[in-house]
Order: sequence, then C-alpha cells, then structure tokens
Amino acid sequence: MVCDYLEDIHEHGGFVIEFHTSGFFPERWFDVVVLLRCENTQLYDRLKDRGYGDAKITENVECEILEVTADECKESYSEDVVMELRSDGEEDVEKNIIAVVDRLKEWAKVNCTDN
Repeated sequence: MVCDYLEDIHEHGGFVIEFHTSGFFPERWFDVVVLLRCENTQLYDRLKDRGYGDAKITENVECEILEVTADECKESYSEDVVMELRSDGEEDVEKNIIAVVDRLKEWAKVNCTDN
C-alpha cells in the first residue's frame, strides 16, 4: 500500500522517505539509505520519555539489540548505499546532518551532470 502510493510520486526523484522498516521498498528507489543506531539504554529512555508502553519499548529495544532493522537494511540494499550513523544524543544530530549532506554531494558529483 505504501509502495503503491509512492510509486508515481517517486518516479521524479528528489525525495526523502523516513520509515522504520525498509525491506519492502524497491532497492532502485534509493541512492542513499541512512540507518540511525542508538545505544539501548538511551533508546529505552527516549521511548519512556515519549510515553511509550512497556511492550512497545521492549519490542524496540530488542530490535536494536538483535539488529533487526540493521540486518533488514543491509539485506535489502547494497553496501555502498547504506550509511550507518550513531544517534545517541543531540550532539550527534549536527554531525549526522553533515555526514548525510557530504554523502549526497559526493553522490551528486558522480551521478549528476549540468545541462
């Protein structure tokens, strides 16, 4: 259903898609996939502060411990597309933004030509 909705929109490119799972998106859709990782106790605290219930917190923390999302991402997309970044605290936000922008600039140098 999500892919059906996005198929026509995605055709033109230039989009950022934020989602918590990735295995069902076609690989051809993405030039860069950003995988944000977090230390387990930090993740627990974040989710607790957001008012998540214990079952949802446990599910998310277990997925991080077992690397469920990381494995899915790495199995679904080629190694050169996936960026794995730490997102343990606010100090990581600026660093991650810079890393993603730098990666996109490098991608553009190789893949985009001026008309």
